[in-house]
Amino acid sequence: MRAGTVRAAANHLGISHSTVARRIDAMEKKLAVRLFDRLPIGYVVTPVGEDMLKVAEHMETEMGGLERRILGHDHNLAGRIKVTMVDALALHLLMPHLSRFAHEYPEIDLEVDVTYDAADLNSREADIAIRFAINPPETLIGRRLLTCATAIYVSHNYQKYNDLNDPEKTRWIGFGSQNQDWVKKTAFPNIPVKGQFINLLVQLEACKNGMGIGMLPCFLADIDSSLQRLSDPEQKPNFDLWLLSHPDTRTNARIRIFKDFIATAILSHRSLLEGKGP
Repeated sequence: MRAGTVRAAANHLGISHSTVARRIDAMEKKLAVRLFDRLPIGYVVTPVGEDMLKVAEHMETEMGGLERRILGHDHNLAGRIKVTMVDALALHLLMPHLSRFAHEYPEIDLEVDVTYDAADLNSREADIAIRFAINPPETLIGRRLLTCATAIYVSHNYQKYNDLNDPEKTRWIGFGSQNQDWVKKTAFPNIPVKGQFINLLVQLEACKNGMGIGMLPCFLADIDSSLQRLSDPEQKPNFDLWLLSHPDTRTNARIRIFKDFIATAILSHRSLLEGKGP
């Protein structure tokens, strides 16, 4: 039901869609009820299925809470930690630090989930989230580390062959938002937006390869010699960088040691992240 389709559910579970369909059929046969109606538009939940979902979600919440409380009493620097963050942070900024952590704490099994989706820490989809957010969920404990700066960048070749103030010759690289009011607040308010690239690293590559001018995080673009900054850095609330975890895990030794370690690592790059230079 959460995934919307059998195929999407299968992808999430890491199994084939035929396996998901067979398991649903087997469950319905065992319970002697129909949980989904099979329609041309897909699987549609029945009233019995809705009832069953409420009970299942309650069980999931209780079990998740129990697991977190058990995890909170673990005082060993060993075991698994799952951390979620965007690829730009993992690959371009933090990988040397993650490698050092793995060497210093070899008994801790570090799993890094690179995603732009907000993992649900209440359901233990991750233990720690390093996330850009304005107001993180009140159910989590967290620390706002800093605000990452963004600025306008262009590749040297693109600027060489294009008049950046000419809407006919220049374009903004879009970044996943259909609302283009942000353009009006820039130094190039009349330039059209072409394309939508949600991924930060794809935006960076598009800018480097002369697709247009881009609004990029300074920690990505300032260290690239093929790009030139065209504006002063701006610090916006949607680029507040938070380190988040669940309250039930606050006393867990390996989670606590990783949070302290990675916070120190991130803050060591404060100048670069805030757009004040490498």
